Amino acid sequence: MFQLEKWGSSPKTEILAGITTFLTMSYIMIVNPIILSDAGVPFELSFFATIIATIVGTLIMGLYANYPIAVAPAMGLNAYFAYSVVQMHQDMGYKAAFSAVFVAGILFVLVSITPLRTKLIKVIPPNLKNAISAGIGLFIAFIGLRLSGLIQDHPTNLVTLGDLHSTSALLTFIGLAVTLVCMALRIQGGLFIGMLVTGIVAFMMGDLTFTAGFVSMPALPDQLAISSPIQAFTDIVHYGLYGVVFSLLLVTLFDTTGTVLGVAKQANLMEGEHLPRAGRTVIADSVATLVGSIFGTSPTSAYIESSAGVSAGGRTGLTAVVVAFLFACAAFFSPMIGAVSGIMAITAPALIVVGSLMIGHVQHIRWDELDEGFPAFLVILSMPLTSSIATGIALGFITYPLLKMIRGKYKEVHPLLYVFALLFIVQLVFLPH
Repeated sequence: MFQLEKWGSSPKTEILAGITTFLTMSYIMIVNPIILSDAGVPFELSFFATIIATIVGTLIMGLYANYPIAVAPAMGLNAYFAYSVVQMHQDMGYKAAFSAVFVAGILFVLVSITPLRTKLIKVIPPNLKNAISAGIGLFIAFIGLRLSGLIQDHPTNLVTLGDLHSTSALLTFIGLAVTLVCMALRIQGGLFIGMLVTGIVAFMMGDLTFTAGFVSMPALPDQLAISSPIQAFTDIVHYGLYGVVFSLLLVTLFDTTGTVLGVAKQANLMEGEHLPRAGRTVIADSVATLVGSIFGTSPTSAYIESSAGVSAGGRTGLTAVVVAFLFACAAFFSPMIGAVSGIMAITAPALIVVGSLMIGHVQHIRWDELDEGFPAFLVILSMPLTSSIATGIALGFITYPLLKMIRGKYKEVHPLLYVFALLFIVQLVFLPH
């Protein structure tokens, strides 16, 4: 099934690679519920949904697409869900917001099984793709700094330096130091090790307690986040979430495609510039997004942390199957993970470091051309300042074709981009955002 001999691998190598990927991305089990809790999502609900979505997407990626790539709720999109969708729409709850994720998931599945998927990927300028990733990186890092208390609100300057003598700041510095040392020394699972050490220090200081124990049977949710597809579509119309659905679809599509291509190139799994079974990788992500929305989590994406497993020798879907199995085992440790989630400083360093990695996409942007550089700059700048990924995307997709037309390069812009620009103008002017 996995063609281990063809790719020069072995069961032992694939298992070790799966363990490596799991340790590298396991922080999502803690970070994702914490971020979604700011939207009012109960921890038990989002924790279980995170596990389910990860298992479903990763198993499809491993068994159907045969790639050593894990799928889990995406960093950035969870922040967008919590801070840009729910908190910006005070008149609705998180369940209505999950309706947008559900509808985006359905559209994502439909797009993934049609040629439109390839068309959309081709027409979006590389500069805007890189700018979106970089902007999300800044947004994530900003959230991490605020959660840790290193940055706090200021009445006139919006934000300012926080109390560096606080326990939260001290724990954050410890977590950052350990994580960065591990990454500098190329120690696998640096993010996880950083959280582990910070948690131990917090426990020794008395800030972290495990009153509910460490292990328990997985708590099944009392009810699903999406109980009726009809109600989901009704919520979209009632709250005017068309722009949210479009943004979720767009970001998830590009995020997954870029990650899969990057990991596949690292593992030498490409056939020239062609990725075999590319459609199957998108199906894995789209189905995981759909399932995750039903149980109560934000959209999923292929994880760049899968590159750690590839570095350890993972070449086939067996690596992904091992990751899914380990996440299933982790479902029994919800009390411990729930206690850890209450100490923001344990997870804040992971957000800051992940953000620093994502900002690296700016190196691929053509800054020397105004019509290429300025839209990218607007995307990157506006995401953290407006606390809205969708707004950043909208401004970029509006200014890009506009500047191209002004400079007489309108033929370089695909007609679909003009359609996107008009849709985003409608979104910004007439719809809540």
